[in-house]
Amino acid sequence: MASAFARNVLTRSFHVSARRHALSKFTMPAMSPTMTEGGIASWKKKEGEKFATGDVLLEIETDKATIDVEAVEDGILAKIIAADGTKGIQVGAPIAIVGEEGDDISGAEKLASEAAETPAPAEENKPEQNQEGTLDVKTTEPTTPATPSKDQVQPYKGELPKGDIIFASPIAKKIALERGIPLSKVKGTGPNGRIIREDVEKYTPAAGAAAPTAGAPTPAAASPDYVDTPVSNMRRTIGTRLTQSKQEVPHYYLTADINMDKVLKLREVFNKTLGEKDKSAKLSVNDFIVKATACALSDVPEANSAWLGEVIRTYKKADISVAVATPTGLITPIVKDVGSRGLADISANTKALAKKARDGKLQPQEYQGGTFTISNLGMFGISHFTAIINPPQACILAVGATSPAVVPAPEEEKGFKITNVMKVTLSCDHRAVDGAVGARWMSAFKGYLENPLTFML
Repeated sequence: MASAFARNVLTRSFHVSARRHALSKFTMPAMSPTMTEGGIASWKKKEGEKFATGDVLLEIETDKATIDVEAVEDGILAKIIAADGTKGIQVGAPIAIVGEEGDDISGAEKLASEAAETPAPAEENKPEQNQEGTLDVKTTEPTTPATPSKDQVQPYKGELPKGDIIFASPIAKKIALERGIPLSKVKGTGPNGRIIREDVEKYTPAAGAAAPTAGAPTPAAASPDYVDTPVSNMRRTIGTRLTQSKQEVPHYYLTADINMDKVLKLREVFNKTLGEKDKSAKLSVNDFIVKATACALSDVPEANSAWLGEVIRTYKKADISVAVATPTGLITPIVKDVGSRGLADISANTKALAKKARDGKLQPQEYQGGTFTISNLGMFGISHFTAIINPPQACILAVGATSPAVVPAPEEEKGFKITNVMKVTLSCDHRAVDGAVGARWMSAFKGYLENPLTFML
């Protein structure tokens, strides 16, 4: 379902043109306050098809999820400008032509062509900091001065600007890419030599660039020994944020071994009872970890913090971000206010969020924010690793597998015993969390897991 923010944007999108015009442009909506571009996952309505208020028109692909966009009023989808699978569409750029039932849609093709030639509203070329602490750099094409002098006015001679920069409209670039036309060979007839749609459609190769000489065998193209996968919006965002975090955040790491015998026994008892009622309601080891994390944050609130530059923000509630692997990359849905939840509630909420994450159906409010992150690779057999902090959060906990280990036991006849040990590593931002604070949190976390009944009292 579209968020309230998206609904407001859509309302404006339907009324881009005055109602005296039969048709209007439907532009790419901002599905979150920080979204600058998106993609079309799929249209749910076909050209010429009517829609009613509340109908899902299309699915928008953001850098984190795929979100349904609903119609806010009745209408008809006259023409689709951006087809399924189109990527990198700027917010505000036209993606379709819509109208009201009974409107004459014969002019939709022309209006769509004009809309495709019109670039999205340009923004100032400066970095902005979004809610998640990353820098979104917005660029604009060079523009000519508003009032050029006579010396600055140069007659257009039908040639492209010298150098590597080629000025072309978005639709012209798209058509050239689909048809394999080199834009450097196309002469632009638009303003200042800009290549427009008609220039690409009318392009014909020069006579000298014809097919190979008659009779000469055409060599077969060698099959490459690799596969190039286009970088998705989500993967690009992950790369940017993690690079920024590793370069700018002064990480330090604390590792501890935790005896998990009591947790495993308690989990077995609980699951035996829960399994009689509902097999899907069984608890995982990660549910105990999430609960113990919230309890430790309550004891050591300094670790439940964020570095915001001029201030260190300490949160009163533990909103735990749980890392989930999806086909398109890592995402961290948030289990809200874990301290007030029981294990069964935590388990159900985590399972539901993980499924939505893998299906690409998370809403922005379900993954934006969070006060502390847990990344668990124990189920993959990883015994130990260190995780990269998710700014502006100050801490992230890396959880390894639980494995049998021999430990000293003077009370035993043999002098040792075998216990189930889990290795965890806490990554901390030293600007917000000092070493002693991190150590106190780790001690509290270890204490809760080694005596799990303490967080059930």
